[in-house]
Amino acid sequence: MTKKVLILPGDNIGPEIVTEAVKLLRRVDEKFQLGIELDYGNLGGAALDAEGVPCPQETLDKARQSDAILLGAVGGPQWDDVERHLRPEKGLLTIRSELDLFGNLRPAIMYPQLAHASSLKPEFVSGLDILIVRELVGGIYFGEPRGIRTLEDGQREGYNTYKYSESEIRRIGKMAFEAAMVRSKRLCSVDKSNVLEATVLWREVISEMAADYPEVELSHMYVDNAAMQLVKQPKQFDVLVTGNMFGDILSDTAAMLTGSIGMLPSASLDKQGGGMYEPCHGSAPDIAGKGVANPLATILSVAMMLRYSLNAPKAADAIERAVSAVLDQGLRTADIFTDGSQLVGTVEMGDAVVAAI
Repeated sequence: MTKKVLILPGDNIGPEIVTEAVKLLRRVDEKFQLGIELDYGNLGGAALDAEGVPCPQETLDKARQSDAILLGAVGGPQWDDVERHLRPEKGLLTIRSELDLFGNLRPAIMYPQLAHASSLKPEFVSGLDILIVRELVGGIYFGEPRGIRTLEDGQREGYNTYKYSESEIRRIGKMAFEAAMVRSKRLCSVDKSNVLEATVLWREVISEMAADYPEVELSHMYVDNAAMQLVKQPKQFDVLVTGNMFGDILSDTAAMLTGSIGMLPSASLDKQGGGMYEPCHGSAPDIAGKGVANPLATILSVAMMLRYSLNAPKAADAIERAVSAVLDQGLRTADIFTDGSQLVGTVEMGDAVVAAI
């Protein structure tokens, strides 16, 4: 059976890292006879330049007809002056919302070969394996009303709305509890219920759901403390579940524990298991076109895609083993380079992973 994958290269380093990931995807397709069919579309700044909007209808149509989507990265300073509703990031928010990709899985795994690349001492991060489950289509990023208005005294005021419905909390909670069940059965829910009513409800609903998962040890933590604990004692966590904004911040914090955000993949899933897969990092305009970007987060996003949406766990395992084997060889892009390792560029790293399959 054919499995349709939509490729959205995106902006700046996006096309560079996606090229390496596609090269790998074609290799595992050949090796494991997966029947993958690729199509391409525009999103973000590339779509704005080519079609006048950051998320074209054609891209949405192709996305809805696909089994999975692989995205590079969107945005960059070259679009800073466009109207807010045309910003590249609006394209990303639109496709997430239109496809109802509500569940964002962000693993932070410390490869033993990179323990010395972390900003923390190796004993704090060796063996680290955290999964952050982030609600992705609600909260303050999507809440209405929002905007910038002029008050009676003439000064401007920016305002946003932070809200969550019970059903939104329950569906992301279900994803998090089920993830905890197949891991170490520990779940930490992160909120700010001491000051935000929206997260008072969040804590109440998550606590109610715990009765359906008696094997899972549920704890709660305020987001400011969670940020501190991630740096102080990261291995105390296994699965964390939180809202859109808090998850955005905490997952980037967790990324740096592993040595580089260039190593972290992500999956954004709908209720049927279809999803969009992308690296956690941005479009890195400062290094675009230089051939130095780390493609491993995008390559590992392909592994997540094969596991969660394309029902090809053996191919996913093969990719993850290949990445580990390449790191064993001492190959490093600039973001994870340490003395004694071999510095390589984007294409060389991609070729090495393909060769290791």
